[in-house]
Amino acid sequence: MLVIGGLVFMLLCVFGSFAASGGAIVPLVKSMPFELLTIMGAGIGTFVMASSIGDLKHVPGALGKAVKGPKFGRQDYLELLCLLFSFTRLAQSHGVMALEQHIETPMESTIFGKYPKIRDNQRVRRLICDYLRMISMNMDDPFQLDEVMSRELAKNLKEDCHVAHSLQTLADALPALGIVAAVLGVIKTMGSISKPPEVLGEMIAGALVGTFLGVLLAYGIVGPLSSRIRSVVEEDAHYYDLIRAVFVAFLQGNAPQVSVEIGRKDIPGELMPSFEEVDTALNELAVG
Repeated sequence: MLVIGGLVFMLLCVFGSFAASGGAIVPLVKSMPFELLTIMGAGIGTFVMASSIGDLKHVPGALGKAVKGPKFGRQDYLELLCLLFSFTRLAQSHGVMALEQHIETPMESTIFGKYPKIRDNQRVRRLICDYLRMISMNMDDPFQLDEVMSRELAKNLKEDCHVAHSLQTLADALPALGIVAAVLGVIKTMGSISKPPEVLGEMIAGALVGTFLGVLLAYGIVGPLSSRIRSVVEEDAHYYDLIRAVFVAFLQGNAPQVSVEIGRKDIPGELMPSFEEVDTALNELAVG
């Protein structure tokens, strides 16, 4: 909601200050629909040309991320730590082959069943199962696992940021597209050079609206949206990276609880559960 609130506040300040200072709203309002059609139409067209079908399908979801914010909260990190503790404790006490029933049929797993939000998240579930499967296949070198997981997570992050990068490219182009709209307005004005000065003045003002809208859209809307989407994606990436940190720590010979604590230290500060919270949750699991 901060995105919507910030957008409304920005627009009120821009147009409100213009009106309050005595600016003529009528030419602005009359020209804006046609200038917006030119700028946004050209912008959307170039965005579509530069993107694949898959990228375009992810645009609504990316815009939703900008509005809703990060997908994972403090409780989600705590539940993931508890889940990873359960799997690493099972592997330590009963051997890695005991993981097979949980990773081959995760929707029927009793461990996944305790955390339905994780179980129902396909990406998280697959990431956990894939690397537990590799561990059960005797991939016991922590450096190799770290390298493989890091490459996959970096690839996923790059793919998730693609919409943000595309929007930033669009933001960079919008001022120039605004100039295109303004030039078209000037051409139209020059074609009516014989008209009275007051008419020409209004037409020139309408042409300049194109430059104004191009800059406003670039630096006031599309650019901030791009930054917001990238920020949300990067923050959510910490959640997936937590899985890597715990698995690598476990393969390095650490006890499950120590591995979980090592992973906890990688969680962003404002989302990181305290040691006491994690310890209490793990003790409840141990008792259960």
